Order: sequence, then C-alpha cells, then structure tokens
Amino acid sequence: MPKPDLTTQCLERARNFSAAVDSLAGRTLLVTGAGSGLGKAVALASAAAGAQVILSGRSVKRLEASFEEIIKAGGPEPSIAPLDLETAVAPQYDELALAVLKRYGKLDGLVHCAGLLGVLAPLSHYDVPTFYRVMHVNVTAAFALTQVLQPALEQSVDASIVFTSSGAGRRGKAYWTGYAASKFATEGLMQSLADEMSNSRIRVNAVNPGKARTAMRLQAYPSEDLAMLPEPSSLVGPYLWLLSAASSGVTGLSCDAQ
Repeated sequence: MPKPDLTTQCLERARNFSAAVDSLAGRTLLVTGAGSGLGKAVALASAAAGAQVILSGRSVKRLEASFEEIIKAGGPEPSIAPLDLETAVAPQYDELALAVLKRYGKLDGLVHCAGLLGVLAPLSHYDVPTFYRVMHVNVTAAFALTQVLQPALEQSVDASIVFTSSGAGRRGKAYWTGYAASKFATEGLMQSLADEMSNSRIRVNAVNPGKARTAMRLQAYPSEDLAMLPEPSSLVGPYLWLLSAASSGVTGLSCDAQ
C-alpha cells in the first residue's frame, strides 16, 4: 500500500499524467470492455502509447472496430479475444489465458473496464436475477479473469492490474443497490489483492472515472445531457499512469480521474 504521505502525490500524478508516445512500448495489456466506452478509450490510448493491446469484450463487431481504429492510428497491431463475461464458462477463461501465454509469453497489464449497471430501483423491487448478473459481471468474472491470467502476469517484470471503480463503491446511495454493492466489492477485491501481492512483481490499483459520456451513464441518467459530460478519452490518464513504469511500486491505490 502507498504510504500516507505519498498518497496525495500519487493521486496528483495519476490525474495529470499525459502518456508519451513510447510510455507503454514493449508492454502487453489486456483490456476488457474494449469495444465501447471507457474500455475502448483505454485500449486506444494504450496502443497510442506503444502497447500491444489484447482487445476483449462480448461483441466481435465492436472489437473489430477498435482494432481498425488502432491500425489506422499507426499503433501496434492488437489482438482480439472475445469473451462474454456474463455467459463465459471456465474452459473459455482457460483458453484465453493459454492463448495469451502462447502468443506473448507474458502479460504486463490487465484492465477491468467491462461492467453492468443493472437497474436503479428500491430493494423491494430489485430483481434478484439482475442483482446476480451485476455481481457476476462486475465482480466474479473480474476475479476469475484475474486468477487465470495471474501466471501470465507473473512472467512480467512489472505487471499492473487496474480495476474500474466508482463513486458508488465508496458511499452507497438509495436505489443503487446492485451496482454499488458490486463496486464496494471491487474496491475490496483490489485492496485484498494489492496486499496479497505486495511482495510480488504485480501491483494492483483502481480508478474511479467519474461522470463520462457513455451508454452506462445514459442508462443511469436518461434525462441528462451527455454532451455536457467529458468524453471517455479525456479520462484515461490515471489508467495509463498505473499501467506505465511511471507508477512503479504503487499498489493499493484507488484514484479518481476527475
């Protein structure tokens, strides 16, 4: 965990980080939710900083679009690794992990951006299957993917796992039962892993991106003017900082992008 006197400095560096063209050169990263929204923004920005990106998500069509954008921008050729976190079973996770090791021999970064909002409703009206889906995609699937990819991460000299958190995961509020519970769990998972891996070459942190112009935000606030919110591409700085050598040694940090 970062020392208290260093936490403020780390948070400031994370928010203000601007990646150089080669700041992620030579690093192989897997990004979930890479077909749209924040995940796509992180994937594109990582490739622009020189990373070899493995694009993961449930929509092959959207992953192919992200692939094409990276190629057109002159980034390193990415890989596509489709995985539907809601329906995937153990053999599919294992196949992905084996494919990563076989092709790259290591994994330098794992970014968990995929997620489900579920519904906003009072507990008495919250559908149990929906609660299960939200917890599964946002927590259980992230746990399982991290577990199967740990051997690949251990082959890196400086591996970084970045979870996507939320303000709803730090202070609960009415009607956000499922999503808030999943993000509190995400924070707990991050902190536990950071402590567990504190003597290894794997560091574990989280980013709360805040308000962004995404489909999930529109689902949560349908009457809000999305045009007034920041594009996901403007919020990737903390992710890139945590994935780069600039944050070497930092683990157990939960930072805000805004």
